[in-house]
Amino acid sequence: MSAWAIGRRRSARVERARQVQRRRFAGTALSCNADMGPTEVREVCRLDETGRSLVRAAMQQLQMSARAFHRILKLARTIADLAGSERIETAHLAEAIQYRPRRAM
Repeated sequence: MSAWAIGRRRSARVERARQVQRRRFAGTALSCNADMGPTEVREVCRLDETGRSLVRAAMQQLQMSARAFHRILKLARTIADLAGSERIETAHLAEAIQYRPRRAM
């Protein structure tokens, strides 16, 4: 597959995720997952028990703040949207945690 075809496929996936987010936030002042506040995060970023356990462990091990926790949930929701998933799966959370910037020691 050519680089052009890969880029086109990627941009189609991004556009589909943006459409999902526009529908999700229709009738609100929000336009994308990044715009969510804590209330919207609680409503939109629901996790199953495995996901909650992963986040709990990550918060303890990485000493995450509540703000960092919300950023990870919003990113996981975006990753799930890109994957075409209705739910945030454990793999989406793990990927979002992996992107977390490392603190300098």
